[in-house]
Amino acid sequence: MTRIIADISVSLDGFVTGPDPGPDNGLGTGGEALHIWAFSDDPDDRRVLREGTGRSGAVVLGRRLFDLVDGPNGWDDRVGYGAGEVGKPAFVVVTSSPPESVRLSDLDWTFVTTGLSDAVTFARERAEAASSDSGNDLDVVLMGGGATIGSAFGAGLVDVLSLHLAPVVLGAGTPLFTGGPPRTLVRRSVTSTSTATHLTYDVL
Repeated sequence: MTRIIADISVSLDGFVTGPDPGPDNGLGTGGEALHIWAFSDDPDDRRVLREGTGRSGAVVLGRRLFDLVDGPNGWDDRVGYGAGEVGKPAFVVVTSSPPESVRLSDLDWTFVTTGLSDAVTFARERAEAASSDSGNDLDVVLMGGGATIGSAFGAGLVDVLSLHLAPVVLGAGTPLFTGGPPRTLVRRSVTSTSTATHLTYDVL
């Protein structure tokens, strides 16, 4: 069964970027520390990255994050979603209007203008089709940004929450959670490395 998995790195004080994120400041001041684990040589970090990207039948992201990854300082052959680890899943962007052009034109982009729920539904259809084609169970991964994941979590769209807890306190930035109804979580796994504590929860 295709699951909706929210997967994101977060600081100890609950931020998914540092202060002042933007096109010229990516993850904000100090925010790069959140993703050190993704470039680590630790075998557990590599396994978490490989398993996370390998299960991706489709990936959902918000427009602000798309503008960063598709911008001049964004993804390339070395840095990107599962670079060097996995094939290229379908990417679904939640936006009010599609961009006029896309730099990363070799990736499969779909721009959904009718809201997050519709984007998740479309991504589920793509993941289910990819599952059928590959013979493997593939999921929808919500990769961010924080507002997209927070909104999906609050709306009850998330089945699994996968957090990569970085050993850093940022003090300010983009919070992952800003309110919403209470949710009960059941911890399914925890993996600790020198660069992150990788936590997986089922969302009830």
